[in-house]
Amino acid sequence: MSALPHGPARLPETQSVRCCQHRADGSLEDSIMTNARLDAAAVIPGESFSRVALTADAVELLRKLWVRHGSLMFHQSGGCCDGSTPMCYPAGDFQTGAADVLLGRFDVAASYETPGADKESQPVDFWMSREQFAYWSHTHLTVDVVQGRGSGFSVESPEGVRFLIRSTLMDWPA
Repeated sequence: MSALPHGPARLPETQSVRCCQHRADGSLEDSIMTNARLDAAAVIPGESFSRVALTADAVELLRKLWVRHGSLMFHQSGGCCDGSTPMCYPAGDFQTGAADVLLGRFDVAASYETPGADKESQPVDFWMSREQFAYWSHTHLTVDVVQGRGSGFSVESPEGVRFLIRSTLMDWPA
């Protein structure tokens, strides 16, 4: 496995398809969905790399949840208890503001199963509290899914699974 310019190693790619991600300015950016992960579009001003990704299992679960709940978003807060767990809400149910940072935007309609499929965009924003971002700014985050009970407020909770953050240190370009 080779290191990416922004840190994490990409798992071996056995299936992949080019897909589009929305940039912060509304334009589209190519990204790659593999059976390993989907990288978010870079949205932090001045940065050109992804800070957050979804595993294929997370993408699959988000697609199911999208059908049930409509547009979705993540928020990763700081603090104790569920503060270290990414919470998934219907978009707009959790109010973000100046105390939050948008780390990335995914389009979970982009499919690694059906390349070229004409699907309506399903953007999912990933937010983090500014205070937590100050601690985690040196890491790349990957949202995964594991068996277990999630928070009662996160929409995946009734599925018997929960979202989980896996982090790796980022290698900064010289």
